[in-house]
Amino acid sequence: MDLIIFDLDGTLIDSRHDLANAVNATLRYMDREPLTNERVYSYVGNGAPVLVRRALGEGATDAEVAKALEFFLSFYADHDLDYTRLYPGVRETLDRLRDAGKRMAVLTNKPVRMSRHIVDGLGVAPYFFQVYGGNSFETKKPDPMGVEALRKEAGSARETTLMVGDSSVDVLTARNAGIPCCCVTYGFQPDSLADPAPDRLIDHMEQLADWLLDTGDSQ
Repeated sequence: MDLIIFDLDGTLIDSRHDLANAVNATLRYMDREPLTNERVYSYVGNGAPVLVRRALGEGATDAEVAKALEFFLSFYADHDLDYTRLYPGVRETLDRLRDAGKRMAVLTNKPVRMSRHIVDGLGVAPYFFQVYGGNSFETKKPDPMGVEALRKEAGSARETTLMVGDSSVDVLTARNAGIPCCCVTYGFQPDSLADPAPDRLIDHMEQLADWLLDTGDSQ
């Protein structure tokens, strides 16, 4: 593989605690009952507007969602690195892939400014030639627009481009873009990986480098 496109939340970073705190702060602001952290985790993956709408529940008006979203984005921007950390083995894997000459990028549905702030704050920004978020294009994942833009920038063919994620959103993104997909089992939504299933599952990020490098991957 020449180009490896990573999802962010649930793949490279464990941001669950900060996201849950931001959602429940938003619900308190909106005079709603808080949700369990596990419920919040199940809502992550389709971008902040969908996350907030799901948290408010059925019956929330567009005006309520807009008000809650504004608060959520402001609160989360101030707290997005309180507890968020890289998953074990991520930095070591990025080192190995960089040293092997692989081009790497991030494609997430999280707002791009926030995504770049987190990547920079965790000290991994230099590994990626590009970080795109949910508001970088007209559409979000699973639309393939982001993948197509990254392939064009990197000069990579479909067969030499790999999507790495943690949910069905990432699998569908890869399918829509006509590229292979590898997913981690430790992310936010492992139950969503049964259908559609990725081309490969890994339990630890180090296994990605083992697969692409140590086993003689020649693509």
